[in-house]
Amino acid sequence: MSEQSDLIRIRREKLAKLRELGINPYPYSFQRTHFSTEIISDFETLSTSEKTVKIAGRILTLRLHGKSLFFHLLDDKGKIQVYVKSDLVGPEKYTLFDLFDLGDFIGVTGSVFKTKTGEITVKATDFVLLSKSLHPLPEKWHGLQDKELRYRQRYVDLFSTPGIKEIFLKRAKIIKAIRDYLDNHDFVEVETPILQPLYGGASARPFVTHHNALDIDLYLRIADELYLKRLIVGGFEKVYEFCKDFRNEGMDKNHNPEFTMLELYVAYWDYQEVMNLLEEMMNWVAHNALGSNQITYNEHRIDLTPPWGRVSLLDSIQEKIGVNLLHKKTDEIWEIATNLDLRANLIKNRGKLIEAIFEEKVQPSLIAPTFVTDYPVEMSPLAKKHRSNLYLTERFELFIGAAEVANAFSELNDPLDQRQRFEEQMKLRSAGDQEAQVLDEDYLRALEYGMPPVGGLGIGIDRLVMVLCDQRSIRDVILFPQMKPETDGL
Repeated sequence: MSEQSDLIRIRREKLAKLRELGINPYPYSFQRTHFSTEIISDFETLSTSEKTVKIAGRILTLRLHGKSLFFHLLDDKGKIQVYVKSDLVGPEKYTLFDLFDLGDFIGVTGSVFKTKTGEITVKATDFVLLSKSLHPLPEKWHGLQDKELRYRQRYVDLFSTPGIKEIFLKRAKIIKAIRDYLDNHDFVEVETPILQPLYGGASARPFVTHHNALDIDLYLRIADELYLKRLIVGGFEKVYEFCKDFRNEGMDKNHNPEFTMLELYVAYWDYQEVMNLLEEMMNWVAHNALGSNQITYNEHRIDLTPPWGRVSLLDSIQEKIGVNLLHKKTDEIWEIATNLDLRANLIKNRGKLIEAIFEEKVQPSLIAPTFVTDYPVEMSPLAKKHRSNLYLTERFELFIGAAEVANAFSELNDPLDQRQRFEEQMKLRSAGDQEAQVLDEDYLRALEYGMPPVGGLGIGIDRLVMVLCDQRSIRDVILFPQMKPETDGL
């Protein structure tokens, strides 16, 4: 029997003993009066008034001293020390600690005092077991050291690895701050379908499922863009949605097949106005969610104060490689990419070749917040052609700390132009590009009813949280990232 299995067996034996003693190891509730942080912040009042407090949480550490003991209790707000003395709780009850383990949940009733070492502590007059833990905690309370195990067992990671829970609390604050900003600027939050009869709004491979009653295949959405723009056609003028998107693609530090996006659309705006909104909103969000617009990401100190830098995509590439790609044909760009010895798996697709060159030669240098603008038409099938250059589109992507965070357009609202773009995408699909977009007749019909000028924006929430919380992997900001099936060794 392994050491782990032996420890679990011992805990199960303790569980059985508790039941033999008539103790329910999994009671229904406990009426807590204070959190750990409240006791610490209100110590002077609580200690002088000798007010009774009731706290609850998980046992982190346990130190026995004969007829007395100390343990630290972890609750939702922090941790606090508890002192238990045999004379105060009764000798018979005191012996129950022989059946308790690290990780058990316990409720404690008592008063507040400060030890000789100055630590604020709850002196127990009573206690009750709230949940018996049958698995031992990570050794020496250093947290899970195996990163893959941390992602699989996030429920252990959250309470055992220092700082992990705080990342997800910050994530919640960031999302709330974005929502508050948009609500305060008259945006309407909406919901659009996750199961779609036709996927669209991005260049990606979908997940396919089957609806038995209708006997049709449906797709998990890869983006909510086309549905949100249908709402603009219907008369909404400022809409947004926090949505789960799903893309059947590889997994790495920047990609998870299930991820969170914010998309918003504003009638009568163009991409320049969306830029202004985004830099103002992100500055506001950083102040309200993090307390500062000065962040550190990947060892870079980054200032989010507007205005942010702006550079066109092709100009940024020309600055790095000395070649203007605007009128270069696919074969010419293929040769340039090959000579640059790109690591990407290239295909002879003009837009993807330009994208590969940019990602390799330009993106790593975009540390300060930078809007990269004016993408070639082949790269932007849903964006309006640029008003001063029909080979380009009115599109930008935002980069912070060399990470792509957002994507935005002056949205294409010409139904004839949109149909032609879709048809070009279908040609790419026929040529083998499985991520090319599909032709959506219902969306084209919506455009034929008329859609006003629209500025649209998509923000990758997971990547934004990575940047704002200085995390290197998307798995570190998603509570339950996708993982390969467990093996027998786990």
